[in-house]
Amino acid sequence: MTTLDLPVASVVEPRARFRDLVASEWLKLWSLRSTGWSLLLGALAVVAFNLGTAWDHYRYWIQYDAASRAEFVANDMALWDAFTYNAALVLVLCSAAMGAVAVVGEYASGMIRTTFTAVPARGAVMAAKVLVVTVVQTVFGAVVAGASFWSTQAVLSTRDIGLPITHPGAPRIVAASALLAPVCAVAGMALGALLRKSALSIVGSVVLLLLLPAVLSDRRHLTAVLAHATPLHAWQRLADAGPAVEELFPWSAGGAWLVYALWALGGAAVTVLAVRNRDQ
Repeated sequence: MTTLDLPVASVVEPRARFRDLVASEWLKLWSLRSTGWSLLLGALAVVAFNLGTAWDHYRYWIQYDAASRAEFVANDMALWDAFTYNAALVLVLCSAAMGAVAVVGEYASGMIRTTFTAVPARGAVMAAKVLVVTVVQTVFGAVVAGASFWSTQAVLSTRDIGLPITHPGAPRIVAASALLAPVCAVAGMALGALLRKSALSIVGSVVLLLLLPAVLSDRRHLTAVLAHATPLHAWQRLADAGPAVEELFPWSAGGAWLVYALWALGGAAVTVLAVRNRDQ
């Protein structure tokens, strides 16, 4: 038997483990200098909006009449300062933009070809990317929401009107504000996977997550249902403080949490499935 008759051993590349893909995506995300700066500046902007509102109430508290002060305390209006609507708008924009850039950045640089050549399982790559961005944005949201609550209530406490985190409704506001970040980030990733252009993805995120909720009226049943199905309106329902306001089409906090879950799961599914059977 000659050496020519010997079977040739085939070399099989081992499949990449999911934890290795997660580690790779983690390094990719933090290797971008813009990641740290975006998170820092976004956090400062969000906290500044909330702190500015609390500072206004602190500054002008002595000018309020007795009835206004009593109403402020009775309606738990200190919780409104914990996370304001303007701060939520900034958070939505920052998180959605970061989610979109996490996807389209590789397409812009051409690195996505190298990634998919090294790991043909495209769905697994995108699933790892979704997991990494979700974790980072969840921590980001928790830090921002926690810092906003602590700083605003510390300012208001100097007037003896601040509220503790154990106050009814406070944990829900903090949790809803924190989770708004990963929900919008995953939505931004889904748009990035579909559109594959930075500018288009960010503009699409603004239209879908900010402009659309703004134009949907809650005075008609259809538009109210559509409005309730957006993350921003879900956050408003969860962050609502004070006495109950009569609504034409009321909905529950459980429904708002369900909207969060569906947007997160739907965005993740679109991000993973959009890259399958599609050219780089």
